[in-house]
Amino acid sequence: MATKNEKLEGKKSAQESRLASAPSSRFVNRDESWMLFNTRVLEEVDDATNPLLERLKFLAITSSNLDEFMEIRVAGTLQQLEEDAGHVEKRDEGGLTPTERLARLTDIIQRFTAEQARSWKDRLEPELARNGIHILRWKDLRTSEKAFATRYFHEQIDPLLTPVTIDPSHPFPRVLNKALCIALLLRHKRKPVGRAPMKTIGVVTIPRSLPSTVALPERKGQQNFLLIDDLIEAHVEPMFRGYSVLNRAAFRVTRNSNLYMEEEESRSVLESVREELHNRRKGDVVRLEITASADEEICEALRTNFELDEWQVFRTDAPINLTRFMEIYSRVKAPELKFPEFHGRRPKLAGPEALFESLRHNDMMLHHPFDSFSTVENFIESAITDPNVISIKQTLYRTSADSPIFRALVDAAQTRETDVTVVVELMARFDEASNIRWARELENAGVQVFHGIFGYKTHCKLALIVRRDPDGVIRSYAHLGTGNYNPITARFYTDISLLTARTEITEAVRNVFRYLTADWQGSTNTYRPLLVAPVTLAEDILALIRREAQHAREGKPARIIAKMNALLDLKTIEALYDASQAGVDIDLIIRGMCALRPGVPGMSERIRVRSIIGRFLEHSRIFWFDNGGESEVYVGSADWMSRNLYERCEAVFPILDPALKKQLREDILEIYLRDTAKARLMQADGTYIRPLRVKTSLNSQEWLMERSRDASGQVPTPTPQTAAKTTKPRTPKKRTAQPNIES
Repeated sequence: MATKNEKLEGKKSAQESRLASAPSSRFVNRDESWMLFNTRVLEEVDDATNPLLERLKFLAITSSNLDEFMEIRVAGTLQQLEEDAGHVEKRDEGGLTPTERLARLTDIIQRFTAEQARSWKDRLEPELARNGIHILRWKDLRTSEKAFATRYFHEQIDPLLTPVTIDPSHPFPRVLNKALCIALLLRHKRKPVGRAPMKTIGVVTIPRSLPSTVALPERKGQQNFLLIDDLIEAHVEPMFRGYSVLNRAAFRVTRNSNLYMEEEESRSVLESVREELHNRRKGDVVRLEITASADEEICEALRTNFELDEWQVFRTDAPINLTRFMEIYSRVKAPELKFPEFHGRRPKLAGPEALFESLRHNDMMLHHPFDSFSTVENFIESAITDPNVISIKQTLYRTSADSPIFRALVDAAQTRETDVTVVVELMARFDEASNIRWARELENAGVQVFHGIFGYKTHCKLALIVRRDPDGVIRSYAHLGTGNYNPITARFYTDISLLTARTEITEAVRNVFRYLTADWQGSTNTYRPLLVAPVTLAEDILALIRREAQHAREGKPARIIAKMNALLDLKTIEALYDASQAGVDIDLIIRGMCALRPGVPGMSERIRVRSIIGRFLEHSRIFWFDNGGESEVYVGSADWMSRNLYERCEAVFPILDPALKKQLREDILEIYLRDTAKARLMQADGTYIRPLRVKTSLNSQEWLMERSRDASGQVPTPTPQTAAKTTKPRTPKKRTAQPNIES
């Protein structure tokens, strides 16, 4: 029963209702939970409080998300079915066999794809047109525009195309993963004696080097674009002389992109990953996307060639590959249709020495992007120009080509006698190729490059600087974070950074690096006060949860607030269930997948789960434990998933400064718990419900932006739709068993 502070809209989308898992299970199926997450992202497309072009961007994100889901999760299920053929299928945490799980996902994904198309055709495309932004078809172009596009085609596109006619001497071309193509149904113009004209299939692969859209000369008050496949389709007939083109359709295939490596077969991790990346481009096809107007003969020919079942063919009324709308977002000049520009606040420090001096006295905590990531960049870059720095150690999971941190590490090794050690994770999914390049460039510059421990991804975010301070003492300074050292994603991912010179933490960070570079086996206390996976983290988390349960049984204050990307580990979920039954109030802020069922009487009735989808991607992991009134809070790189707890090298660290602990609790976690604008509350069946929207509703991310602007002296620029939602919340009160939702 909802309290007066828990006013809910009480309605679920039809898509969510179809996604609900069997309530008889103790757990929600992870794949269906993931699809519910992408459904929440898709809801942002229809949210009129989001600027129009941001809604287009959300649509592109759902497409990119679904691509990865097909490449990894669906592909993995298909591979499991192939490997287990002839054996009894094992049931997953939700009680489903792989065959049953795939059958459920088939309907879910098909319906989701149809909803994406409706979002585009019925909502976004008309609204973009009303704002002077058009994705035009060839038939809609003016004569002058057709002349412009034709000239562009002949000069920039035609020389790169290789049309193929499928016949005994021309086999079906090897279509790369997610490459946009055009299929044609052709009929030979020369009629054989006594027979009907022959039909065949033609294929044109669109090179990835080409842009996905062509910007047309502007009409008055309009910005117009033509999709690259539409332009090529309009000029395809001369490529197949001797044939009549009966039908044409854009298509794209998605391939299995999992990497499979065996340690004993590997000369080196780098060479193994490079070889597997080459194989990824040619993995088994798991999905065919094709234009709805495609002739059935084209669909059947493609389905047969790629050896697909009927359910793996996705016909759509929308353009193929909605991810390319991200290009439209970037190219359109209409700042009024995007989120206002935002820059996080920066601490006022007079040079690198002032930063080190400050850290010798106090820890510094940053909440990105509300606090600028440039402070972290300056921390690393200062080691390059500072003659007192002796060594730098750094982990890199994902970075970017123009990363100041990456360049600083190269410069340090090349220009100064600084000992630079970098642990590069080569298997950061879909960043493998770029990470191989970074690793080689670092090695060429003289950096000691390591790839962690084989079989465990290095996912921890750590940097350690050792310097001889002006007083002659050698001290260590560390950065520990929840996010990657990537200045691009740091602008739209929320993450926590800790900069510290505390000896107990810097010594533990040093030991983690020894573990990563030498598989150094110390005792479990070696890494304290850090919680490190795969050494101690899983048991540490269970112990912290069980401690809260024991406090509750003893009548002491007991509460857990945990924020993360995903919650899937069954042991951890069972511990949370036990804690709930013992009387612990538990609030979980989980952006994506959640296998836990909240609010089930007798099992999880004291557990509440919320997901926040907004302008920024919620990426920070924060774990707060009341601990009988002596609260403890941890921050780190690990979600509560089996892969993070047992299969990755992770570091979760305590926040020890009382002021910073208070800030995390009251100014960050509490704000997220009181969000009524972008929060969705999870129900026991796995679906989500929005809190009731009212004039005084709170948008947590906008509130944090406004506070950042106030602190940095920026002039606030709230949009008309959001001005009512930036009201600062009341001073937090002690919470009872029910969530304190501002209404």
